[in-house]
Amino acid sequence: MTKNLLSIAGYDPSGGAGVELDIRVFARLGFRGFGVLTAVTAQNAAGVKKAFPLPAGLIRSQYLALAEETRLAGIKVGMAGTLENLSATARILASNPSLPRVADPVFKSSSGAALLETRAVRRFLEILGGNASLITPNLDEAAALTGRRAGTVDGMKDAAREIFRAGSIPCLVKGGHLRGEAADVLFDGKAFTVFRHARLAREVHGTGCYLSAAILCYLAEGRNLEEACRRGIRLTVQAVRRAEPAGKGGTAFSFAS
Repeated sequence: MTKNLLSIAGYDPSGGAGVELDIRVFARLGFRGFGVLTAVTAQNAAGVKKAFPLPAGLIRSQYLALAEETRLAGIKVGMAGTLENLSATARILASNPSLPRVADPVFKSSSGAALLETRAVRRFLEILGGNASLITPNLDEAAALTGRRAGTVDGMKDAAREIFRAGSIPCLVKGGHLRGEAADVLFDGKAFTVFRHARLAREVHGTGCYLSAAILCYLAEGRNLEEACRRGIRLTVQAVRRAEPAGKGGTAFSFAS
């Protein structure tokens, strides 16, 4: 029987990120996807124009309506938008302790638009409070969470360790924008794993969403955290290579068979 996964994130009308992309990744890996919207954005592949967060009560109502009839096998969290929405999302994660849960912090768009209130960024790890299987910050998000920038693999290890200590959540720091060879660093609370891969000379809309959604799928299959991250990174690199131009200003993932 097909397993069900839930994405709690924003809506991107271009389909290149957020709930719609997550559901497409879920489907590609054999899962049925459901979505709870936290915000509606006005954006295209070139960037975010505006973001309109939804009320926190609506997030809870969407989730409860789905939970009445749907047995979930995993939850992924993306854009929250506001402190209240982040808190509502954290409560949903806390109510599902037996499920794999991946939190992909979305603080700013690649075009520079703010997608989470500053006060929520400051309290992000406190609010999540250990209620996730993995958190997947990029270098900028890791800097926002720790207060210092990591420009090397050793710096990424320090950031991942600090994020784990502050939030009690295993951490995968994504280093796609490191100079030289790209590398991602996982700290599971006990040991580090460094995933090195070739740098791809292209920017693709929604890469963080794609990776975190893929990792959730592999966790929901029953794979351990290291293997789920390894497979998710490999799949994302392959998808970036196949990405196609989107509109006038960007590149997006292709799901053509």
